Amino acid sequence: MKKLIAIFILFLCFSMPVYSAHLYREDYYQNQWCSKWHGIKEYQLSDKTRVDCLTKNYAVEFDFAPKWAEAIGQSLHYSKMTDKKPAIILIIEKPQDFTYYNKIKSLCLSHGITLWYIKSPTYFYYSKLTMLFNIRSI
Repeated sequence: MKKLIAIFILFLCFSMPVYSAHLYREDYYQNQWCSKWHGIKEYQLSDKTRVDCLTKNYAVEFDFAPKWAEAIGQSLHYSKMTDKKPAIILIIEKPQDFTYYNKIKSLCLSHGITLWYIKSPTYFYYSKLTMLFNIRSI
């Protein structure tokens, strides 16, 4: 039984992403979402900055949850440069990332920024590990 538990733990260690790195890059989410909504990925503006996804109505900024503050400024800038509505898609990799989502929610509301989130494929594993081992923060 101990051998089986050790193998299981080793499997988890090698199948889970390193906590400081992202298993999926930002462009993974951009490609999926932008293709679904018929947007233009990495739309270059006159000042050489790039909108992550430009749709008919929105200039959309994608960012991982811990970078929530940066996303606000970028979305407002892209909105001004394109005359589109500002939008942010926050990438949620683990349950604890919702604390960032809750921080940004009221700011987006007060600045007229549409806010969405997308869960990473790793979200499921983090939430199961959290429940399995009663971990408060990963």
